[in-house]
Amino acid sequence: MSTVALPVESFGVSHKGCVRDHNEDNYLVEPQTGLWVVADGMGGHEAGELASASIVDHLSTIGIPSSAPDLRARFEDRLNRANTEIRNISLSRGITIGSTFAALLAMDGRFACLWAGDSRIYLVRNGLITQVSKDHSEVQELLDRGVISAEEALTWPRRNVITHAVGISDQLKMDFQQGVLMPGDIFVLNTDGLTAHVSDAEIEAAVRSADPQMACRSLLEMVLARGGTDNVTIVLVKMGAGRNGMLNSVPSGAEGLAR
Repeated sequence: MSTVALPVESFGVSHKGCVRDHNEDNYLVEPQTGLWVVADGMGGHEAGELASASIVDHLSTIGIPSSAPDLRARFEDRLNRANTEIRNISLSRGITIGSTFAALLAMDGRFACLWAGDSRIYLVRNGLITQVSKDHSEVQELLDRGVISAEEALTWPRRNVITHAVGISDQLKMDFQQGVLMPGDIFVLNTDGLTAHVSDAEIEAAVRSADPQMACRSLLEMVLARGGTDNVTIVLVKMGAGRNGMLNSVPSGAEGLAR
């Protein structure tokens, strides 16, 4: 692992949107731990919220890791605990509930992005936005096989059907990408309520032009102005200039609006 560490500024917002009567999203902003998470619950009123809350509640107990491998191990342990808890709730109620998640882990100058479902992670680096995660969804599988085009995917009737999530099976399936952090890197973690209304180019423009707090609010206002058809959660993480030592945090925040 690199010994170069970067200070970090981060912020999060969550809103039920303009159509839904409750918010099944949850999120976590823990710069001291080096962990940021969004989760989008599914399973109907209250059940989806329970699933996403289980993920966040378990991950909030990680504490301060001793190393990057320790952070990853603690993360996977807590996520597996959440998976078991959600499965038990499902069995006790006789229904299927679950939650997507997208997480950023950062420590010792390196990062890991982990996800299950269609909550996303973007990286803005050197003025370019890249989608780090790849949706676990039926429409993504059709795209990969060349069955439908990118344009058709935008309006595909089953575009919201996901193929992986926490709690839907005994064995948790997730993907990850990892790399070296660079000064100025901006990570965007979001549930699909953002990308339903805001393009990648608009996300990139918003996060480049403002600090994480203002950018989160700007993106949320954009979603609500365009109808906010789903719950929306956005977490932004911006890496500053390099310093010696561990990951250092500058003022970060977490905000829930009309939750």
